[in-house]
Amino acid sequence: MAAQHFDVIVVGGGLVGAAAALALSRQGHQVALLEKAQPDFSGLQAIVVDTWDSRIYAISPGNAAWLKKLGVWPKLDQSRVAPIDNMEIWGDASTEPLKFESYTANVISLGYILESSLLQQALWSEMQNAGVHVEFSEGAKNLAFEDSRATLSLVNGNNLSAQLIVAADGGNSWVRQQAGISTKQHAYGQAGFVANFETALPHDNVARQWFSEEGVLAWLPLPGNRISIVWSTAQAQSLLALSVEALEQKVAAAGNHTLGALRLITKPSAYKLVKQTAHTLVRSRLVLVGDAAHRLHPLAGQGVNLGFRDVIELENTLQHRSSYQDIGDYLLLRRYERARKTDVLALGAVTHGLQQLFDSSLPLVKTIRNAGLRFINQQSALKRKLIQQAVV
Repeated sequence: MAAQHFDVIVVGGGLVGAAAALALSRQGHQVALLEKAQPDFSGLQAIVVDTWDSRIYAISPGNAAWLKKLGVWPKLDQSRVAPIDNMEIWGDASTEPLKFESYTANVISLGYILESSLLQQALWSEMQNAGVHVEFSEGAKNLAFEDSRATLSLVNGNNLSAQLIVAADGGNSWVRQQAGISTKQHAYGQAGFVANFETALPHDNVARQWFSEEGVLAWLPLPGNRISIVWSTAQAQSLLALSVEALEQKVAAAGNHTLGALRLITKPSAYKLVKQTAHTLVRSRLVLVGDAAHRLHPLAGQGVNLGFRDVIELENTLQHRSSYQDIGDYLLLRRYERARKTDVLALGAVTHGLQQLFDSSLPLVKTIRNAGLRFINQQSALKRKLIQQAVV
């Protein structure tokens, strides 16, 4: 069967893949998106029924502005989006938290908390309005790279070809494997335990995080008296085995009962935590974005933000190419890789370093890390600088 040809094929229709398909389509490219099946958005009901997606993301203000430019942000039900006005971080020996306040850095917000399915629904809606061809198939049988194009042979019997393949198919990327790109991995021996709770007291749009011997616990504000938690811990299976009442008490106690009693409103789940970086982000006619390119420890909440910045840089690279270069040219794509390396490596080093620092039980390390939190808390200029870097 003859292949249907496009300028770009994006493999993977998650948040980063859908954003890539939309953004590149808006640049004037003919784009196809390959996904296994139509996502199910039926769970996005009215807030009053307390139906919430337990997979929550913190979107940076910079990425929110980009999504607004793409026409995605206005499509979100704003009653399901919570701004982060302030952040409090507690060490394992802190009497006072390290505080980051949006108004001290002259920013409107430190970020926005919203459900994965809510954002994916808005992305898919706008992507399809932009004319992206969506191809549903259980997967692909073969990926062949040629001088002028790359061709995907699909399980559904169709063939698609393009000048550029964008791999957005996750941490276990099939496309990356087919291209022979290896990865460097570090398993943390932890899992991210996630669940949503109703709180007795208002959270005042404050994101709270505790570092302790049990791991890193984050309480992220949802609309109303609700929070989403991410607990990065080696004890995730034990938490999953608790009764509802015992879990509510355990999470409330781990957060020093800051918001009073908690009531579980979503089924808890857990996923393994790894740090993973692809040895190269590009080859001729291929570029990796999102989790296919890199995975980080979630303590900084920057995974999807890093993926969106991949797409922004890919947009920029293709927009500023020479008139004689096609979009799959290796030397062109190397510019994308060079531009992304600093951000990816720096954020990976910071999150990995913090995880290792707070995972240590050595008394001297405990003293140093808690002294570090106190020092930063006293440095207004440093805190403003950290906020300005985080909101990109």
